[in-house]
Amino acid sequence: MEDHVRFMQRALDIAEEGIGRVSPNPPVGCVLVQENRIIAEGWHNRIGDLHAEQAAIADAEIRGENTEGSIAYVTLEPCNHFGRTPPCTQALLWAGVSKVVIASRDPNPNVRGKGIDALIAAGIDVEIGILENNAIRQMQSFLNWCQIRRPLVTLKMAVDTNDKVDNNDSISKRFTSNSSLQYAHALRRQVDAILVGSNTVIRDNPSLTIRNVDINGTTHPIRIILDTKGKIGNDAKVWNNEASTIKIHGNLNEISIQGIESISMPSVTEQRNPNDLLDLLGDRGIQELLVEGGPSVWLSFLENKIVDRIVHIRSKIDLGEGPEMKLTDELLNMNNLILMDQFMSEGDKISVFTRNGIELPCQTWPYPSV
Repeated sequence: MEDHVRFMQRALDIAEEGIGRVSPNPPVGCVLVQENRIIAEGWHNRIGDLHAEQAAIADAEIRGENTEGSIAYVTLEPCNHFGRTPPCTQALLWAGVSKVVIASRDPNPNVRGKGIDALIAAGIDVEIGILENNAIRQMQSFLNWCQIRRPLVTLKMAVDTNDKVDNNDSISKRFTSNSSLQYAHALRRQVDAILVGSNTVIRDNPSLTIRNVDINGTTHPIRIILDTKGKIGNDAKVWNNEASTIKIHGNLNEISIQGIESISMPSVTEQRNPNDLLDLLGDRGIQELLVEGGPSVWLSFLENKIVDRIVHIRSKIDLGEGPEMKLTDELLNMNNLILMDQFMSEGDKISVFTRNGIELPCQTWPYPSV
């Protein structure tokens, strides 16, 4: 059993490479073991690339290792259908493995037990459940989406020392540290989409793209812009072609902006009905949503009890008079959010809360493991 745990832990460690890069697929790792020695390993690196099992087999070929009779340790049930790549079960059979050890079954209807059944039918010994909870934690956004067809919601909130989010000056300014800014952009690298309201766009004119960190093989998240009253001008940075953008508005006769997808949702505003929006995004296959602002949007998500994580950044700077947003115990309790981590970032205090105290997907979140 100790060897099983050791080899599966290695598969989980290398699976971290895919976090934030393989959505809508989950991160998966695989190691091939021969006579109690790892002979090859692979992970799902980005969407459309080889799956973890296929990558491990390719790694064995490069190393000149014989996979006949080896044991495959894989963090998720191998697929048995043709998608962007051929079935992983066929690859394992071709490699001649004698046993497959699986951390977690795959709840995806396209897989759900079919991979395990195919392996057993072919005479392969299958063992399930080694470090299952670790695998479930690592794949939490994928599993959440499979279960409720909605994205997992992370709310990022920055405030000054007195809970102010801005001042009353004519020009807004950043008030968090460079280290906190880098952390915020690393967050963007982990998600499928970023959401802001119109006031944030008008006040800050953000690009909402990944900067200040290595993009690490990912693409910029989809930008979801709540402009329900059509207040944002056509020259805003969020309408550029740096990233895919969806504009949510309430006017059926809205004039479209070239290159921007425009969706009419009269029921949704910055202050109400975020559930309808989450249903729409879930139908689009979006599994991780980062809600960046502003206070009206934050409060709407919190009061509707649909926040799964909060990253709260408190600066030591005093902005003076301006709008504020207090993260109260009541709001935290409404969403079952528990403090998971707290650390300093060049004078800023970053607090991370998660629903029911669920651990983050990996130890290095939101930074990649390498």
